Amino acid sequence: MSAYLLKRLAVALATLVLASMVVFAVLEILPGDPARLMLGMNASADQVELLRNQMGLNAPIVLRYLHWAGGLLTLDFGRSYTYSVPVIDLVRERLAVSLPLALIALALSTLIAIPVGLFSASRRGRAGDTISMGIAQLGVAVPNFWFALMLIYIFAVWLRLVPAGGFPGWGAGAWPALKSLLLPAVALALPQAAILARVTRSALIEVLDEDYIRTARAKGLPYRAVLWRHALRNAMIPVLTILGLQFAFLLAGTIIIENVFYLPGLGRLVFQAITQRDLIVVESVIMLLVAAVIAVNLVVDLSYAVVDPRLRTRQ
Repeated sequence: MSAYLLKRLAVALATLVLASMVVFAVLEILPGDPARLMLGMNASADQVELLRNQMGLNAPIVLRYLHWAGGLLTLDFGRSYTYSVPVIDLVRERLAVSLPLALIALALSTLIAIPVGLFSASRRGRAGDTISMGIAQLGVAVPNFWFALMLIYIFAVWLRLVPAGGFPGWGAGAWPALKSLLLPAVALALPQAAILARVTRSALIEVLDEDYIRTARAKGLPYRAVLWRHALRNAMIPVLTILGLQFAFLLAGTIIIENVFYLPGLGRLVFQAITQRDLIVVESVIMLLVAAVIAVNLVVDLSYAVVDPRLRTRQ
């Protein structure tokens, strides 16, 4: 298990270093001068050059990368060109919205998908299976922003149960803050639940055809016990893979939903920083999200060995 862990950690660190190089290089070749955009088109060349020197944009690219990467290691992300505040403060403020939103959406997706997948697999080929997978297919096909608009119309405009958008902040109390995240979380969770339900069903059907399942049934174990105790655990590897990918998507890919609900999250911060050519914010937030994705994938890889002990012996 130690060798398995060390190998996964080495791969994760190498991936993180390579990703930092790619992110830095891609953003460097994007058109547009941040200093020119900040000062406006009427600024003189001397003013632009002075600001470029202050921002360190005239230094060699290798030195700029090393300075930026070294700052990331100490959580010193630099200072935002647009907001004139440390980037870490912006990230901390926005992460307080995006992280709870992603966790709530992931929990809702799992609570919906696993029972639906179990139900569908246990009734393979019957009406219940057809109906549940048809609904899941519809959930996969419909984009989450459409769900968001429908949820706003029903629960905010028509029933007036929750706010249509905005975020009051955690200082206003836990319940008002969670209430404002509820509709966005549901809008994010529904398409992901549809995907996860289909994967759960497929994995369970494959496991239910194995010989040890038939042996357990032949020994007289109830079908429900076989399904929950034996089949589900052995079908968890593909399910865990999808869960890891979904969490990464929910944390990093919420730009549309955050704009629909006007939430001050990381996705909205990246969108605004790109339009304002605030490279230091874009680079830092993207690397934070990359590190989160790599960390989640590492946890998922390690969970494989917990779910299936055979993987430890193979390693």
